[in-house]
Amino acid sequence: MTENTQQSNHSAPELPTQYTPADVEGPLYERWVERGYFTVDAKSEKPPYTIVIPPPNVTGSLHLGHAFEHTLIDALTRRKRMQGFETLWQPGMDHAGIATQNVVERELAKEGKSRHDLGREAFVERVWQWKAESGGQIAGQMRRLGEGLAWDRDRFTMDDGLSRAVQTVFKKMYDDGLIYRAERISNWCPRCLTAISDIEVDYQDDDGELVSMKYGEGEDTIVVATTRAETMLGDTAVAVHPDDERYAHLIGKRIALPLTGRTIPVVADTHVDPEFGTGAVKVTPAHDPNDFAIGQRHDLESIEVLDERGVITAHGPFEGLDRFEARSAIVAALRAEGRIVAEKRPYVHSVGHCSRCKTTLEPRLSLQWWVKVDTLAKAAGDAVRDGRVDIHPADLTQRYFDWVDNLNDWCISRQLWWGHRIPVWHGPNGETVCVGPDEQPPSGEGWEQDTDVLDTWFSSGLWPFSTMGWPEKTAELAKFYPNSVLVTGYDLMFFWVARMMMFGLYVMDEVPFRTVAFHGMVRDEHGKKMSKSFGNAVNPLDWMDKYGSDALRFTLARGANPGTDVPIGEDWVQASRNFANKIWNATRFALMNGATIEGDLPPAEELSATDRWILSRLNTVVAEVDAYYDDYQFAKLADALYHFAWDEVFDWYVELSKTTFMAGGEGAKVSARVLGEVLDTTLRLLHPIVPFVTETLWTTLTGRESLVVADWPTDSGFRDAAAEQEIALVQQVVTEVRRFRSDQGLQPGQKVPAQLELAGTPLVAHEAAMRSLLRLQPAGEEFSATASLPVAGATVALDLSGAIDIEAERKRLTKDLAAAEKEKAQALGKLGNEAFLAKAPEKVVDKIRGRLETAEADLVRITAQLAALPQA
Repeated sequence: MTENTQQSNHSAPELPTQYTPADVEGPLYERWVERGYFTVDAKSEKPPYTIVIPPPNVTGSLHLGHAFEHTLIDALTRRKRMQGFETLWQPGMDHAGIATQNVVERELAKEGKSRHDLGREAFVERVWQWKAESGGQIAGQMRRLGEGLAWDRDRFTMDDGLSRAVQTVFKKMYDDGLIYRAERISNWCPRCLTAISDIEVDYQDDDGELVSMKYGEGEDTIVVATTRAETMLGDTAVAVHPDDERYAHLIGKRIALPLTGRTIPVVADTHVDPEFGTGAVKVTPAHDPNDFAIGQRHDLESIEVLDERGVITAHGPFEGLDRFEARSAIVAALRAEGRIVAEKRPYVHSVGHCSRCKTTLEPRLSLQWWVKVDTLAKAAGDAVRDGRVDIHPADLTQRYFDWVDNLNDWCISRQLWWGHRIPVWHGPNGETVCVGPDEQPPSGEGWEQDTDVLDTWFSSGLWPFSTMGWPEKTAELAKFYPNSVLVTGYDLMFFWVARMMMFGLYVMDEVPFRTVAFHGMVRDEHGKKMSKSFGNAVNPLDWMDKYGSDALRFTLARGANPGTDVPIGEDWVQASRNFANKIWNATRFALMNGATIEGDLPPAEELSATDRWILSRLNTVVAEVDAYYDDYQFAKLADALYHFAWDEVFDWYVELSKTTFMAGGEGAKVSARVLGEVLDTTLRLLHPIVPFVTETLWTTLTGRESLVVADWPTDSGFRDAAAEQEIALVQQVVTEVRRFRSDQGLQPGQKVPAQLELAGTPLVAHEAAMRSLLRLQPAGEEFSATASLPVAGATVALDLSGAIDIEAERKRLTKDLAAAEKEKAQALGKLGNEAFLAKAPEKVVDKIRGRLETAEADLVRITAQLAALPQA
C-alpha cells in the first residue's frame, strides 16, 4: 500500500486541548490492522526487509524486556515500510516445553492429579486446551504497544508447518550422522526432571563446604577433597598424575573406599593437576563430566548413586536420603571413622543452577540425544569472520567467537511430554529407525517411539526459515530469506543466535540474517536487575495505562545504546509523556495559525532567516537520524529527535514565529507553510518510535491516510550556514538576557523597559521577536539604564529601577558572596592539608575539588550580579 498523496479539503482542522492516549491508541491500532498495513505481499517487486520476532513463550505476559526489544524492532520495520520496502515483521510464539508443562502440571495438582494419572496423550491434549484458553495473552499486550506485526502470518513452534520442519531437519541430521544417541553426563534438573543444555545453566557462587578425607589404609592412604561428599558412594577410582612421585607407589593398586566395603584402583591420568590440593582426585564417572572422561580413558565402571530427583539409591544406611541430607550424614559417618582430614565452611564456589527453576543441577549419566556441532559451529563462526553476517555492536563479536569456537556437543533431548517428540522408533531387537514427515513409522509388536522430546531451542533455531514455509519452496521463503536483521538481547547469543546460524547454514546453505543487532537488558533506575524478589519489577501495562504507550516506547528507545543495559524509572516515562504533550500542544498552535503542507515551499531567497534556519536544521537532522538508524543507535536518534523537536522547533522556531503570525500578511502565510513542512517531516521522523500521537497529529495536519504508509523523509541537501549563524546570535542574546533576568530575581512574565542597540548586526531583523521572547518593553521618556549587557555584537540596556528592590537584592547577593567565599576557603584548607590528602579516599577528595569549583564559579557569578546592580 502506498501513501495517499491527495490532501482532503479539511479547513481549520482542530485538535482537543489535551492528548488522552487511552482514547486514541486502541481504535487507531485496530484501524491499522483492518486496513492491512502490516500484511505483506511475497510477490511484490519492492525490496524485502524482514525481521522475525524472538518468539515469546506461550506462557508469558509482556514484561519490560519484551517492550524494549519490540519497540526497537517496530521502529526499524515502520521506517523501512515508509521507505518503500516490502516489510515483514514475522510474529509467533514458542511452545516453551519445560515452562508450559510446569504450568499445566500445577493446574492438575490443584485437582489432586498428576500427568501420569492422565497418561501422555491425554496430558498433551490438556496442554493444547490450556493454550487455547489461557496461552498467548502476550499477543494482545503487544497490540497495546502498537507493534506492526503481520498478524495474519502468526506462527507457533508446535503448529503443523513448524512441526514438519522440525521433523525434516531431525531426519536430515540423523541421516548425515550429526544426531546421535549416547550415554553421557548431562546437566540434570531434579525439579524439572529433565536434562538441559550447557547454556541453560546459570552459574552462581554458593556457600558450600570443602571436605578432605582419607581413602585406603596405612601406607596406602590417600587424601582427596570434594564439595559433594554424597557422590563418594559412586567412586570407582582415585586419579593422580603419572609424574607425581608422591603417589608412584600407589598407581595400579586398589585401596579401600570408606563406608562402602569396596576397593577402587588408583589410576594415572594427565588430567590431574599435581599442584592443586593434594594432587589426588576422587573419580565418580556417573556424576561428574571430568570424571566421566577419566572413566572412559581407563575403562572404569559408572555407578549411579542418585536418582532423577537427587535421592540416594546406593544400598546402605544413606539410601532414600535427599542428596543434601546425605551429604551431611556421610560427612558425619566419615568423621566418626576418623576419615576426615579437614573441613572448610563456608566454601564459596561456582555451582550450576537450572535457568528456569533455579534448582541446583546434578551432573548425571543418562542416555540422551546429541547434536555433533563441530562442523556446524565452524560454519557459524566463519560466516561472521568473512563478513556475511555483521554483529552490532562490533565489540561483541569476540564473545561470539569465544563461544562457537569452543562449543560442546548439544544435548537436544528432554524428558518431557510437551514438545516435539523425537521421531525415532525403537524395535524389539534393538533396531532404531528415524522417520521423516512423509514416512510411515514401523509397525508390529515391540516397536515404540522414543519417549523424549526435543529441546525447545531446536525448533526455535529453525525460526528464520520455518516461519517462511520451509520445507516447502514458498514465495515467502524466496522473498524473505535470509532475514535482514535479527534484533535480540546479548543474553540470547548462545541460546538462540548461534543455533540459528548453525541451522540456517546447514539447511539453507545461507546465513539466516545479514545483521545481528544486540541490545542490553532493562534494569531499574539504579542499574539493578529487575526482579519480583527485589521488589523493583514493573508491569509495563501499568505505565502504558498511566502515561500512554508512546511514552513507554520513547523512554525505552532513548535508553537503547547498542549492547548495553538500559536503566529505566517511572520519572523518565513521565518525562516522555511530557514530550508527547509538547508535540501535541505545538501542533495545536501550528494548526491554529494555519500551518499547512499545501503548495510548494517558496524559494530560499524569499524566506526569512528564521525559516531558512529551521529548514537547514531539519535536513541535517534527517541525515543524522538516517545514519543512527543504519548503525542501530536508537538512543542517539531518539535524543536527536527529542532535542530538535522540543528545543529547536517548539521552543525556538515556534516562539520566534509568533510575532510573524501576529503581524499577519504574506509573511505569516510563508511561515505557516514552513511550519507545516517542518511539522510534517518531524512527525514522520518520530513516527516509528511514537506511532500513536504522531499518527493523530499528522493525519489532522495533512488530511492524508496514515503515517504507516507515508513516505520516509529524505535529506534534500538544503543547508544555510549563514542563517544558522544568524539565529545562533539571536539565541545567544535571548539566553544571556534570560539568565540575567533570572539572576536579578525577575519573574519570567515580568516586563522590563529596554533599549536594544543592534545596528550593524544581523539581529536588527529579529528585534520584535527578541522583545517578545524576553518581555522587553520599548524605552519611554523616563528610561534610565540600570544595567547594560554587551552580547553577540549588540548591547541590551535594561531599566530595572521599578522592577526590583535594589537594596534588598544587594544585601541578598552580599550574603551569598560571603557564603561562597567561606566555602572556597574551607575547600582550599582541606586540599592544602597533606595529612588529609594522604588518608582521605579518592572519592572524598574529588568531592571537595568539586565543591571548590562550584564555589569559585559562584564567586564569579555573584560578583558580576552585584556589579550589574545600579548604584544608590
